[in-house]
Amino acid sequence: MDMNSTLVSSRSVANFSLWDKMLEKRSILKVQLEITARCNNDCRHCYLCLPSADKMALENEPTLGEIMHVADEAVKKGALWCTITGGEPLLRKDFRDIYLGLKRKGLLVSVFTNACLLREEHIKLFRKYPPLDIEVTVYGITKETYERVTRCPGSYDAFRRGLDLLLENGIPVRLKAMALRSNVHELPKIAEFCRARTKDYFRFDPSLHLRLDRDPVRNEIIKSERLSPEEIVALERADFERFNALEKGCDKLIRPNMCNKQCNHLFHCGTGAGSFVLGHDGRFRLCLSLHQPDCVYDLRRGSLADAWENFLPRVRDMRSDRKEFMERCRRCSIVNLCIWCPAHAYLETGEMDSHVDYFCQVAYARARSIMNENRMEANSLDPLPAGVFLPQQKR
Repeated sequence: MDMNSTLVSSRSVANFSLWDKMLEKRSILKVQLEITARCNNDCRHCYLCLPSADKMALENEPTLGEIMHVADEAVKKGALWCTITGGEPLLRKDFRDIYLGLKRKGLLVSVFTNACLLREEHIKLFRKYPPLDIEVTVYGITKETYERVTRCPGSYDAFRRGLDLLLENGIPVRLKAMALRSNVHELPKIAEFCRARTKDYFRFDPSLHLRLDRDPVRNEIIKSERLSPEEIVALERADFERFNALEKGCDKLIRPNMCNKQCNHLFHCGTGAGSFVLGHDGRFRLCLSLHQPDCVYDLRRGSLADAWENFLPRVRDMRSDRKEFMERCRRCSIVNLCIWCPAHAYLETGEMDSHVDYFCQVAYARARSIMNENRMEANSLDPLPAGVFLPQQKR
């Protein structure tokens, strides 16, 4: 018998009912392992990084044993994918053991890295045991711009050397960029650079959120790197793929019927739906950004089963009847064009149910842009909340 005629070799993920069944049972699909907060760079916009020699950060990192234990429990609950991130994960002396340990459990492993620390031994590892992909952020395509962002002399040459090693050896690479005040002048060239090297994938992100440790000095630096709403919209309009996606999704991104919603749940996003984060301090988080103390679970004093089955649903059920929250963010028709969420609100204001003026300004600027392109009626938007002004209306 010809076995090839009886076996299904592939099937569209969108039509693969296993995913629906796993989500119905609250299975874990993906794990994000933030194995360190330390980094060899000191990027101006980074929400997490600590110095590579930071003693306390080193002592708090999850051990190899802790990582493998959590991975074991996650696999038992259905996990298929895993992302190793940081900080810079290649700073871990036991990176090889972590990577191979996860691969041996049958996980599809991605690695987020700045590529500066990549060496031949890493390439040999990745060639023998291929990752799902290696994701690298491009901060600039000139030394001046790249190192203005990283604040680390020599980092540009190290990045180019590491990236070239990956590409020359056929390691699957995905490239991305952050849109910052320090590199905005190079973004078109950054996009060109990235798309020339990864034909199927490139994205840029203009959304900067504040530090997990809420460091006021570092937060001011991050705010200084944020682009204005006008600049963000101009960048998105100039990028055909990105703006085309916004246009096509306008019926989902702009939802006038939201003004009739009365639900007081804080969380309406997908956080905790099929994935979780093992943080750089050994704690369970629903997503990378959610760092509010009541939303973090110490896995060193409990279990993944308890965190997933009991703690996570309690967080997802958190509510607020605060008038400002209910009348602004909860009933906003363009919340899907905004980076507002309880996690980001907490980092900005110390409260998960507060609005953030900057987020509002960006969302409304995006909405006006999409509506103008689609000849939609701009007056179908909810009135702009008091105290929030569109870019052209700033006072």
